[in-house]
Amino acid sequence: MRVVLFENRMSGEMRSAVERFGGKVLSAPAMRELPVPHSPGALAFAEALLAGRIDMVIFLTGVGARALLAIIEEAHPREAFLQALSKVVTVARGPKPVAAMREWRITPTHVATEPNTWREVLAAIDAAGPVAGKRIAVQEYGESNEELVQALRDRGAEVTPIAVYTWDLPEDCAPLRSAIETIVAGEVEVVAFTSAQQVRHVLRVAAEMGLEERLRDALKRVFIGSVGPTTTETLRRLALGMDFEPDRPKMGDLVRGLSRHGKYLLRRKRASADAGVDTGRATRVDLVWPADECADCPDPLQNSVFLRACRREPTDYTPIWIMRQAGRYQREYREIRAKVSFLEMCKRPELAAEVTLMAVDRLGVDAAIIFADILLIVEPMGVGLTFNEGEGPAITPPVRDGHDVDALAEVEPAESLSFVAEAIRLTRRALHPAVPLLGFCGAPFTVASYMIEGRGSRDFRQTKTFMYRDPGAWHALLDRLVWAHVRYLDEQIAAGVQAVQLFDSWVGCLSPEDYEEFVLPHTRTLIEAIKPGIPIIYFGTNTATLLKAIKEVGADVIGFDWRVNLGQKWADIGYDVAVQGNLDPVVLFATPSEIRRRAQRILAQAAGRPGHIFNLGHGILPDTPIDHAITLVDAVHEYRPTRDTA
Repeated sequence: MRVVLFENRMSGEMRSAVERFGGKVLSAPAMRELPVPHSPGALAFAEALLAGRIDMVIFLTGVGARALLAIIEEAHPREAFLQALSKVVTVARGPKPVAAMREWRITPTHVATEPNTWREVLAAIDAAGPVAGKRIAVQEYGESNEELVQALRDRGAEVTPIAVYTWDLPEDCAPLRSAIETIVAGEVEVVAFTSAQQVRHVLRVAAEMGLEERLRDALKRVFIGSVGPTTTETLRRLALGMDFEPDRPKMGDLVRGLSRHGKYLLRRKRASADAGVDTGRATRVDLVWPADECADCPDPLQNSVFLRACRREPTDYTPIWIMRQAGRYQREYREIRAKVSFLEMCKRPELAAEVTLMAVDRLGVDAAIIFADILLIVEPMGVGLTFNEGEGPAITPPVRDGHDVDALAEVEPAESLSFVAEAIRLTRRALHPAVPLLGFCGAPFTVASYMIEGRGSRDFRQTKTFMYRDPGAWHALLDRLVWAHVRYLDEQIAAGVQAVQLFDSWVGCLSPEDYEEFVLPHTRTLIEAIKPGIPIIYFGTNTATLLKAIKEVGADVIGFDWRVNLGQKWADIGYDVAVQGNLDPVVLFATPSEIRRRAQRILAQAAGRPGHIFNLGHGILPDTPIDHAITLVDAVHEYRPTRDTA
């Protein structure tokens, strides 16, 4: 792919990285840094610091921190300045200013977390306590960070910005003008921006050339990479859009991501532009794939590796998806979640579809699963549902006896849960035509347990007591849940899912005898009653002693948690059913080499036998590094069984 780079200081390193991935580079630096050698603001700051009139110093860049010291030590002894600096609170915006301060033998008091925007700087300051009345100096970079300065002033701080360098166009703009002409001519596939100022300068030069509108139109058909949130905000504010941003604002991560995703997602972007979509302003839900994207396959969904594996048919590689693949471990998800509640995300179809698609784009998995929650169904039954941060779901009032069961309302999902069906329709329209979409629900036992306990439980005392003391009410409750879920899943199937999964997350608390008496008949009824023709996956945790009974529910695929050996348990229950699993989610916190090793061990246990879908042994954990999840996906896709493992 032909890639335009606008980086200046690290253009050589970026060129080398792109070329290592096979890209053809056109380097066109879009800016240069101009120091302010005799900054009166810097000198005034130094005098105030030495006089004890500064309470906090914020360093926003490593280059700027070093430039500031260079200016100051021309007028004041270096050691005196550093000694005064060591006595006040210091805040570093990420690793580069930290490195500069360590050169001075100063450890910052607070360090902003990734992605190192002004918001993380402000969060670090807020966590340390109020700043009202504090005198704060902010080392600026190129231009004033007005959002940060204003936020500090709103908190009552006295803020002094310090300019130590400015940004200007390159001395030689010929490469930049040539790059703009090349983009306008349609001869570029990828552009990479590594600062917000680059974006503004590119548009400025294009305007001077009389090409701004043509450039904007051309960029609607080019894959645009952004190094981080600040650059992305500028691209979106200027209606240029952004197609890929790494979770960490690192140039190496940006290049790797462009290489991994660019060619695949560029096809979608160009097809969307051809269809009249304004890709500079569009969300994922608005985008479409080319009509002939899967022209070589007459039925791309049914011939997908995921659905073939569900049917226990041979596949070229093992398919993989990840439970909770749209979730808190993704920065984009967290940004949306910061603005709306969890339930609102579930109930707004465009948001549910967006995060569903986001996970597929980012991970490259072989199936999508609609963003929703297994407990959405309890609200239409007349039970209150809330999600409290850090505490999980809470149901009020809980169901504790037969009278409570009788009081539950009948559910008509076509009306009360229509937002899930609409999210499915939006997702299916925008999803790659060969990527299946999964629907899901909670299995009757697990949903009943939530309703009875009212929240999470360790011993399920209320649930088991209800079950043992009043079996009639128990069976009546599960019967209601079965038929509510049958209608709910049928609505999902009609809306466009290609498979469904039943989550029985808590069923492992039961003995095999209790499972067979109190659960199995209801789950089997649910599976038998769902509209035929699509695969059904059944997954539970702590189910090692239940797996032979679980097979009797009639699911096409049985999910294993991480506590069992996949090869042994598959042999135990028989190869006439497909299996899913089963890497321990905590493995994704290990090194990439260890992730690959453990994934390969599970794949070897499956022995290349048709019918294995790779997954974690439970949902992905919130703090999982997304690059580690991508490592797992790539490891599974690259694995091919040898004669020794087959």
